[in-house]
Amino acid sequence: MDVLSKLLNLSPAEKESLGVVHTLPEILQQPKTWLRTYAKVFNLSVPIKTFLTNAGIGAGDRDPPQVLLIGAGTSDYIGKSASSLLQKEWRCDVQAVPSTDLLTNMDEHIIPGRDYLWISFSRSGDSSEGVAVLEAALADHPEIKHLIVTCNEAGRMARAFKGENVLSIVLDDAVNDRGLAMTSSFSNMVIVAQALAHIRTLPAYALIVDRLADAATQTLPAAAGICERLVHTGFTKTCFLGTGALKGAAIESGLKVLELTGGRVVSFAESFLGLRHGPLSAIDDDTLVVGFLSGDIRRRQFELDLMQEIRDKHLTSKYLAVYPTIPENGRISPEHSFFLGLKHELADFYLTPLAVLVGQFLGFFSSLKVGLRPDEPSPCGAISRVVEHVTIH
Repeated sequence: MDVLSKLLNLSPAEKESLGVVHTLPEILQQPKTWLRTYAKVFNLSVPIKTFLTNAGIGAGDRDPPQVLLIGAGTSDYIGKSASSLLQKEWRCDVQAVPSTDLLTNMDEHIIPGRDYLWISFSRSGDSSEGVAVLEAALADHPEIKHLIVTCNEAGRMARAFKGENVLSIVLDDAVNDRGLAMTSSFSNMVIVAQALAHIRTLPAYALIVDRLADAATQTLPAAAGICERLVHTGFTKTCFLGTGALKGAAIESGLKVLELTGGRVVSFAESFLGLRHGPLSAIDDDTLVVGFLSGDIRRRQFELDLMQEIRDKHLTSKYLAVYPTIPENGRISPEHSFFLGLKHELADFYLTPLAVLVGQFLGFFSSLKVGLRPDEPSPCGAISRVVEHVTIH
């Protein structure tokens, strides 16, 4: 019996004892929820297009706005994963800015006289910083347009902010993850961001979502198996690598391992080429290196050179090259390679929801290995599911 079947066949009491009631199903539900999330955006496409046109996106006869993608922690990494796609499709400047930065340094990110569209991402819609940023922006800069994406219809972001300059997209309650670490909420909000990029070509994007969901459905059992095996070998550090949009997946994967192990496994993320400029010194044989490889041949050559350098220097024997499609050469041995299941190539812009499955499973199984409960992996209360009790000055 494979590792997923063993966990899923536990009794309710056993699942509760291990702390796998929420997090594991939330990881496994992602392919189906991506399709439902796409359908939700499609059904809201008319008001979304109207709102974006009024904000200057695709208006044609006016300069487009500066777009800020806003969130804290994992919600910030949604923006980091989607900014390049939105910039390409919307043909305007798009930047991911953490709400934690905007709260303290808002005026540094606003140029007087320029039009802005802010897109805020939040699982709960109740994080102190995210709510405070919206309140301050609406009070001090009422001309800014705000698109809110949240997974909680009862959260303050979904309920408290209305008006002609505000539009909210509230996802299904199923992706309002109950586990501490965001998994399906992250990937589904990435799907929303990708759909927004293609808001005027949604039928074409539907094919991309179908391919992602099909690949994830086929890949989940194998991903769980290889991640459980890697965790069994033991490591105290993880390094995740990605180029361009996939660096967002790398950063999010690192956070999943860090959160779900309560910091017992230290994680960091970098671009492949950036690793040589200092961070490579942190790689040792107690480090697992996971590289999310590009589908672009030229980029992948740079990435494979780095993976080969780690091997040739004997920095660690624990590394995994994650390919979007079946690899065409043998530069990385099969035991150190993993295939995400795509039958057709997709641009790197779209790969984050698939790639992050590896980071989620590594965090999940690492949490169990260090004796924590993945649903509640912070027994000392250092972090919580919603950051609510921040004093706003």
